[in-house]
Amino acid sequence: MKSNQSNSAAIRAFRILEILAESKRPLSLGDIVDAIELPKPTVHRILQQLQESWLIVRTAGSRHYECSNRVNRLSLNLMMNSGPAAERHAILRNLVSQIGETCNLTMLSGTEIVYIDRVETQWPLRVHLQPGSTVPLHCTATGKLLLSFLPKGKRDRLLNILPLRAISENTITDRRALRREIEETRRRKIGINNQENLLGIIAVAVPVMLDRNRACASIAAQAPVVRMSLDQLLAYVPALRQAAESIREIFLRTKEEALHNRT
Repeated sequence: MKSNQSNSAAIRAFRILEILAESKRPLSLGDIVDAIELPKPTVHRILQQLQESWLIVRTAGSRHYECSNRVNRLSLNLMMNSGPAAERHAILRNLVSQIGETCNLTMLSGTEIVYIDRVETQWPLRVHLQPGSTVPLHCTATGKLLLSFLPKGKRDRLLNILPLRAISENTITDRRALRREIEETRRRKIGINNQENLLGIIAVAVPVMLDRNRACASIAAQAPVVRMSLDQLLAYVPALRQAAESIREIFLRTKEEALHNRT
């Protein structure tokens, strides 16, 4: 009986993590109670346990909850090593064969961008990065793009705390200028890195959309300026968008299968 009770508590805790992960914003105790339909004292106790285990955190200055970086790392590791990984990798390989330059799949992780998958070009001049590597938000095409699709409150919080370190002479280090760049990035739905992270390297990124307003990941192509101009790289945006749509279908299918297995 004790084992059954323990399993039930574990499932309830996992369900709360699911609710937080699926939400577009941090949730209050009342929001979670409404979503899970459990007594308020029970939900409060589980939230305390999850917080003590560093699985969830409270947002600064509020009583709202969201998943912690520990949970985010777990989800990223699952994304990098789960069943559909080979299918995603094949899409990137096909994209590299079209463009002739390195392409990658990335996701947001706290205040950084993490590489979920990456296929390198065969050219000798290239930047070597492995899946799991991280890069800053403010000076990368994928970073600025995924930042632009965050809910306004979370986007503003990140923009206020990001360390805008100058990594190259083209890095945007003025916070107001970065805000304008993020707004323009969201409008055009294309992220651009014009030698802002590494001199001589440009990149273009497009979002992988979960729905009309939410981007869950980004697909990007990068190239050295000695081989390709920014305008030439931008000409491959349609191919990037097609690959992003294929990745989106994999994400949605995986989510549907998970929901089916849960029921």
